[in-house]
Amino acid sequence: MSMSQAKKKILKLLLDAGEPLKLQDIAKEIGLTVSSSTMHLLWLGKAGYVSTPKKSYYAITESGKRVVGLPKIDKKQALFIMRELPVEKAFHFYTGIDQYMGVYANSLTDFCEKIRQINLKSIEFHMLRRDFESWLRGLGDPELAENIGVIRGVELAGEQLRKRVYETMKSRCDELASI
Repeated sequence: MSMSQAKKKILKLLLDAGEPLKLQDIAKEIGLTVSSSTMHLLWLGKAGYVSTPKKSYYAITESGKRVVGLPKIDKKQALFIMRELPVEKAFHFYTGIDQYMGVYANSLTDFCEKIRQINLKSIEFHMLRRDFESWLRGLGDPELAENIGVIRGVELAGEQLRKRVYETMKSRCDELASI
């Protein structure tokens, strides 16, 4: 049995959400009835692509992430993503075009810590340009890049943006360190 577009949309929605979603919210977002969404979710659950962490909530599984094109992260890949980079491959923070702050992050952990204290103007500048996403993909973490892209789509600003980016980065650093 092949996977329908509706099932793929559900998996993408769950991936982008980054947290379990209610059945009703999934149905509304995808544009399907609750009963139709239930049938798709049952199929996805039997295939091992979604789980139900609590009643009427659904989350994407590691297998589901593979279906939407994210690579499986093993210890070797986690260490690769967390590695220290030479200065020329580090992330260099700017507040605008040709306005270098003289600050760079040479690892994912370092980047996470710099986000906590860097000028908000820099975070907003780089988010708008998708610079964080590009650097993270180059680092070898398309899943984290995707999650940062979701934050960009929410159009947060100021301290709310900093907090959301930091929490997403910190969560990923902790996850990779535990593999």
